[in-house]
Amino acid sequence: MDKKISFSNYLVIGVMLFALFFGAGNLIFPASLGQNAGTNVWPAVLGFLATGIGLPFLGTLAMGFSGSKNLQDLSNRVHPIFAVVFTSLLYLTIGPFFALPRTGAVSYEIGIQPFISAEYAQIGLLIFTIFFFGITMLFSLNPSKIVDNVGKYLAPGIIVGLFILLLFVFIKPMGGFEQPQGNYVDKAFMTGFTEGYNTMDALASLVFGIIVITAIRSMGITSTKGIITATSKAGGVAIFFLGVIYAGIAYLGATSTGLFGLFDNGGPVLNSAAEHYFGSLGAVLLSIVIFLACLTTSIGLTTACGEYFHTLLPKISYKTLVIFFSVFTCIIANFGLSNIITYSIPVLMLLYPLAIVIILLTFLSPFFNHARIVYGSVMFVTFLISVIDGFKALCGSLGVEYYGWLKPIVSFYENSLPFYDVGLGWLIPFIIVTIITGVIARFQRVHTA
Repeated sequence: MDKKISFSNYLVIGVMLFALFFGAGNLIFPASLGQNAGTNVWPAVLGFLATGIGLPFLGTLAMGFSGSKNLQDLSNRVHPIFAVVFTSLLYLTIGPFFALPRTGAVSYEIGIQPFISAEYAQIGLLIFTIFFFGITMLFSLNPSKIVDNVGKYLAPGIIVGLFILLLFVFIKPMGGFEQPQGNYVDKAFMTGFTEGYNTMDALASLVFGIIVITAIRSMGITSTKGIITATSKAGGVAIFFLGVIYAGIAYLGATSTGLFGLFDNGGPVLNSAAEHYFGSLGAVLLSIVIFLACLTTSIGLTTACGEYFHTLLPKISYKTLVIFFSVFTCIIANFGLSNIITYSIPVLMLLYPLAIVIILLTFLSPFFNHARIVYGSVMFVTFLISVIDGFKALCGSLGVEYYGWLKPIVSFYENSLPFYDVGLGWLIPFIIVTIITGVIARFQRVHTA
């Protein structure tokens, strides 16, 4: 029989989950969204919340609903080889290749670099990243303490710091909303929807979900129903804080444009707003918030990567992997934030549809008895679309024309797939293939019964 968990325990786990999701990138993107969306900020925010908190919440629930031990176990429903490749690529993407270096680079460029002169910027980045990922390594070497260390001590600092800033923004706005820019003029919701991909939280939810479930099980809840209920409550805490902060930061960005003008990204928006309200104290406050936000995410990602690759390569100890990932991530971070973002976008365009589909299939799975024909067929069709989106994004990031072989495929997709122009070309094929293969799977089951 499951033990009862107090509200305070749900709060601790929920705040821990919030902190694991909330990195500095989550500060930047809604601020930039607010500036560019202007008078259309609220439809854009709704779209952003759908993918920024809705998908991560579903991903966390999916891990509890599936009863799987980890993401590889869940992905094994597609095929064992796919499970290893997809899970490894996802961990490397949200780990040492992209998301982990981004935590250090963003923390430095927004929280530290404004206080040092340009000629010392690169050496400053090196010193800071050694310090930053050194702390990450120390916390990550004791993963059993992650609930206490992150949920009880680091995460509240993020929430309090941001709420202080946002309180002043709502009490005394910097200005009114300006005219929307770019796609926010007539596609505000869908632009916000795809902008939410940049948080990488839907990918991370398939990893962090296991951390939450492990914490819940350690408190005496072991049944599937109990785990789902507890995960829903803890996840509700996390998405409440995320939703309020995302909406608040977007509002901050929307009210700042008339005073400061449009910025290239959300970092200067936050810096300018903090200094506007609090002077030099505001800059220090923002630096602390960003450092804590990045550090908590970095700890969670390093811990998750170390644990997964230890199960995949058991001859290599967890501590060795944590040290290796910390050093490797530190090196990648020193290539700079712009390079990290440039090369992460194509990989996200490849992986995100696959992650969303596996989350949706997890909930639909009981209807087709977890049949591999459904998982395999749907994931294959989704991959055919997402891999092309990845190559498109790579050409865009590098500023080159589409490769010769790519043009006719893109043209075919644009003319044949509904919603392809808004990044959802996989949606209708997903529905069609799921229905067809699901009916086949049920018919085969009845026929062989």
